[in-house]
Amino acid sequence: MPAILVIHTKEVKEDEIVEIKVWRVPKSNNTPDGVKISVVYIRNGERLAGYDNAEGKGYHRHFMGREGPYEFSDVWSLLDHFKKDVRAIRGRDWDENQEDTH
Repeated sequence: MPAILVIHTKEVKEDEIVEIKVWRVPKSNNTPDGVKISVVYIRNGERLAGYDNAEGKGYHRHFMGREGPYEFSDVWSLLDHFKKDVRAIRGRDWDENQEDTH
């Protein structure tokens, strides 16, 4: 089965890009859930938030220049976490010492 793109949205506003891509893919060691994900928030050319499951890395989260593992439960929860990250960044300048909840 080839990869099937099931969700793709891209919003470009002034200096921001928000792009969400979700594919249904064959289950494998790299994609045990049968899902390939790439979501990103870019402002002024810099990735400030994102989630993906790059081959060999598994699910992980990018946030304000840091990268860490992400415990995937389902696509909708991941998208909810991503939207919360974007709202947090848009709502204020992020304090790097603030508690990270994901």
